[in-house]
Amino acid sequence: MTDAVASVAPNPYKVGVTLKAAASFEAEWLTPTVYGATGDETAKRVVELVKALADNGVIDIVSHAAVKMRETHQPTAGKGSNNVPKTFSGGKVQTQQSSPATDGDSCQHGRTLREGNGKNGPWAALFCSAPKGSQCDPLWRQKDGSFT
Repeated sequence: MTDAVASVAPNPYKVGVTLKAAASFEAEWLTPTVYGATGDETAKRVVELVKALADNGVIDIVSHAAVKMRETHQPTAGKGSNNVPKTFSGGKVQTQQSSPATDGDSCQHGRTLREGNGKNGPWAALFCSAPKGSQCDPLWRQKDGSFT
């Protein structure tokens, strides 16, 4: 199939690629979409596109632009603000709160308080802020309100 025919004919394959700088939602993302007439063609185009993004400095430029935005712009409170991370529990948005101090906690990564309401009732825990795979065990709220 020639390029002229491929650009006119519908492409049954579409691949969206998300390139994230880190695991959190706050990290910069690139989300290009690649189309192809066959699975093999689409896969080859994904490889070609990611290589071209890197070779032409697009990934570096987006990363530097994101750093500049974080340095020069502060999110506004209210609608659209992402300065308070959110989680979902029981089909509802649960905002994360700053974590209370805990005595004897050996986690060096910092912790985030998350609360929810599950099938066994309300719960709360302090979760390690390290990337998945290197996280410390969570501290669960006890009946006396402490975390262990």
